[in-house]
Amino acid sequence: MRLNICLAAVAATLVAATPAVAQQRSATAEARGVVLQPLTLTKVSDLDFGTVAGSNVAGNVTVDANSGVRSAGGGVIAAPSTFSRGRFDGLGQTGQTVGLSLTPPTGNVLVSGSNTVAVNSLSLDNGGATRVIGAGGNFTVYVGGDFGIAANQPNGTYSALFTLTADYQ
Repeated sequence: MRLNICLAAVAATLVAATPAVAQQRSATAEARGVVLQPLTLTKVSDLDFGTVAGSNVAGNVTVDANSGVRSAGGGVIAAPSTFSRGRFDGLGQTGQTVGLSLTPPTGNVLVSGSNTVAVNSLSLDNGGATRVIGAGGNFTVYVGGDFGIAANQPNGTYSALFTLTADYQ
């Protein structure tokens, strides 16, 4: 029996002296990302409502974003002149969607000295606020607007900057 106790004591010492083995597990994951061609946006033409004649009755002049057609209403008469919808051309990664946003001029007005013309609205063409970039990597955006001409609006060349922003979606 004494031999059994000694053997048991030796076995217990060997077990206690053996280092513990920690359990280890591992897993793998993929690291990835998408790199897109840089997005560019260039102004091709300004939004220009042309020359109009005011009167003692307020009115407006509109340049359609889709057709580029100009119209005048109220006491405003569209004089023969050059006018245009704004045009922007962009380049980017084929097949990607681009979101568009318009920032109107400060105060929503065009300025000539101390006089102003109201920017009633700015609008994007029928493509709306998104574009899917075509096979050639390019896209075009047209911008139109509606401008309020006050009764007895002072003569002047009215202008202000607006911003079109394009971002990958």
